[in-house]
Amino acid sequence: MVLDAALRLPRDTAGLATATGRAALAAVRHPEAVLDRARRLPLAAPMLRQAVTPILTSRVGDWRAEYAYTAGVQAFIYGFPYIYNAQLRHAWVTEPRDPASVPYAAVNHFWHASHLTDETYRDGGCPNSDTLYSAAWLDLSDEPVILSHPDMADRYFTFELMGFTSDNFDYVGQRATGKKAGHFAIAGPGWQGQPPPGVQSVQPAPTPWILVLGRTVVDGAADVPNVRALQTQYRLTPLSLWGEPQAVVPPRRDVYAPADVATDPLGPWKTLNAMLAENPPPPHHALLLDQFARIGIGPGLDVGDQPDAVEQGLIRAAAIGMALLKAQFLSGDWATVVNGWRYPPPEEGRFGDDFLRRAADQSLAGIATNDPAEAVYLVNFDDADGAKLSPEGRYELHFDADNLPPVDAFWSLAAYTAADMNQIPNPDHRYSVGDRAPDLRRDRDGGLTIHLQPRSPGADRESNWLPTSAENAWFVILRMYRPHPAVVEAKWECPGITRVG
Repeated sequence: MVLDAALRLPRDTAGLATATGRAALAAVRHPEAVLDRARRLPLAAPMLRQAVTPILTSRVGDWRAEYAYTAGVQAFIYGFPYIYNAQLRHAWVTEPRDPASVPYAAVNHFWHASHLTDETYRDGGCPNSDTLYSAAWLDLSDEPVILSHPDMADRYFTFELMGFTSDNFDYVGQRATGKKAGHFAIAGPGWQGQPPPGVQSVQPAPTPWILVLGRTVVDGAADVPNVRALQTQYRLTPLSLWGEPQAVVPPRRDVYAPADVATDPLGPWKTLNAMLAENPPPPHHALLLDQFARIGIGPGLDVGDQPDAVEQGLIRAAAIGMALLKAQFLSGDWATVVNGWRYPPPEEGRFGDDFLRRAADQSLAGIATNDPAEAVYLVNFDDADGAKLSPEGRYELHFDADNLPPVDAFWSLAAYTAADMNQIPNPDHRYSVGDRAPDLRRDRDGGLTIHLQPRSPGADRESNWLPTSAENAWFVILRMYRPHPAVVEAKWECPGITRVG
């Protein structure tokens, strides 16, 4: 559920982007019709006319506006993770919406989900029913913060460490650091000290502010209390308080408040400038930032000092830029498609200087996207013949005995309604099928067949049944935690989904 929250939180910007993106596409196809409608829409007319006129006339009315627009689209692509993470941080630190399900915690404090999501959760985001999430925003400007966890025995867990640009820089967890109890110092850029005895260092953070996103596997509802007990032992301790038995980390909620785009259309740019100052980009981005500075974008700059024409160009750029990012992700161009399954690229989680994929396929699509070595999520909307999965259709996913999902942790298959990305309500409250299910039945030859359909396939098959929607379009996600290299390299081919009725 934390994944894909990007599609929900910045509602005003997203709405503006969708509408303006459609307008831009219509302008290219039918420019005269768009201009005619613009004349009848007083609020939209100036922006639409400005966007369409160069297409109709091959003339630029104000070069500054057009330059700001073209350079601004690139600046928006570059800066989207900064803008979005500022929104997320402010929401998760200062806005207690639904603390049981949505992150809410002070700076340098953990928030923990208290229950697995089910069909009553309707905020979208493709929630999983495998893990309980933990999340924390850390400020490493002055000193490191030490992350501690107890002995986890054989339970899968991971803490993903993400810089403010949305790139991961390290992990703490079963795969990366082992299952035994440990303490791990997370230091900001430029810190030169040594961790205390008994504390290990992780890779230094690339930015002063980072997100910690934890996941702890849960084996069904009865196992939730056990995971909750472990969560109470997860600790975040600033270095200055390390070694004090009764140390209390002061609750702090003073984080930058992004401007509301509904009241300030330059808000995204003001937020970007503030975040670039707070989380300085790497030195090798200097040439690019010099280009952006010419339109008022950069650390320490005030976009409000720009001429009106530049401001109008930037407003257009933010709207079109958001639509562009969504369209790029939904296109699926980022994926390798095998039997209908979309495999992520091996660079996922650390796109670095690939700014378009960093923004669209990593930040927008998932806030923090796991390195493929940690987890791979395969998405599928189609059956083996290339037809869309049908609401009334009956399907099977069959794995041969020697071709089960190759993982070192676990795998699970879940279904979601396409329109809202929520779990599918069903009388049995079944939301996933995977290798941890105690009653999963193998075929006589050792293979495994999963039945995907809206109604029960019969009592003798219900243990392998994943309910789908009878009324709405739906899709599935195969989650594989600690996948083998063959999965990461798209050499293991997940079988297609076969329609059987």
